[in-house]
Amino acid sequence: MTSVDIIIPVYNEERDLPRSVATLSQFLRDNLSGRTWRIVIADNGSTDGTLAIAQALSARLPGVTCIHLPEKGRGRALRRAWLESDADIVSYMDVDLSTDLKAFPALVQAIEQGADIAVGSRLMRGSRVMRRPLKREITSRGYNILIKLLFWTRFSDAQCGFKALSRRAAQAILPVTKDLAWFLDSEILIIAEKNGLRIADVPVTWVDDPDSRVKVMKTAWGDIKGLLRLRFGGIPRVALPAAKPNPPTTSSGTP
Repeated sequence: MTSVDIIIPVYNEERDLPRSVATLSQFLRDNLSGRTWRIVIADNGSTDGTLAIAQALSARLPGVTCIHLPEKGRGRALRRAWLESDADIVSYMDVDLSTDLKAFPALVQAIEQGADIAVGSRLMRGSRVMRRPLKREITSRGYNILIKLLFWTRFSDAQCGFKALSRRAAQAILPVTKDLAWFLDSEILIIAEKNGLRIADVPVTWVDDPDSRVKVMKTAWGDIKGLLRLRFGGIPRVALPAAKPNPPTTSSGTP
C-alpha cells in the first residue's frame, strides 16, 4: 500500500490553519483510498499562535502531526520534513489551498505510475486560473519563460505550491539543494530534469489568495539570483538510490 506524506509549511497562519487542515483531512479520507496518508504541519518560525494550533490539531485529528523549526524559510521546512519522511511519496501544498484539491490524487497517481516528480501546473492546457492579479500573472509567466531560456527545460510551472516527489527522488535531490526559501521549488525541478529524472505536469484549477504572504518582487529577485547561481555555478549531479525489490510472489498453481 502506497504511503503519502502531505507537508503544509506555515508561517504565522493561525487564522487559516484549522480550516485548511480540516478540509484537507476530509478530502484525503474521501479521495485517497488504497493509500495511507499523513498531514505534516511544518511551522517555520511563527511568532503568533500557529504552533499551538498545529499541536492541538495533531492531538485531535487522526493522521495529522506537526514539526517546529525555530527559523523562517519554506524551503528549510520542506527539506526537513521530506528528508525525515519514511513515506513512499512526499508532497506539499500551500496552507491557503489555492490549488483545487481535486488534482491531488493525480499527483499521487503520476508518481505511482513511474514519474519521479509530479508538478501542479497553472500554465498548461486544461488548467484554470481565477482572480489572479495582472502583476502576479505577468511575473509568473515571465519567470517560467526565463527558466526555459536559461536551461531549456520542459516543465511548465516551477512555482505552483502543489508538488509530489517519490521518496527516492527527494532523498537524491534535497541534499544537493541550497535554497531555504521560495526558490527551492525551481531548484528541485531544474536539478531533476537536467539529471534525467521524470517530471509529470498535472493541470490544476487555481484561485488567487488575496491575503497571500508572498512578497512578489522580493521573491522574484531571490528566484532570479537562484537561477543565475545554477546557470553559472553548475547543476549538481545526482543519482537515484536503488529501488527496493518487490517482495517475492508465490503461486498456488503448478507448472
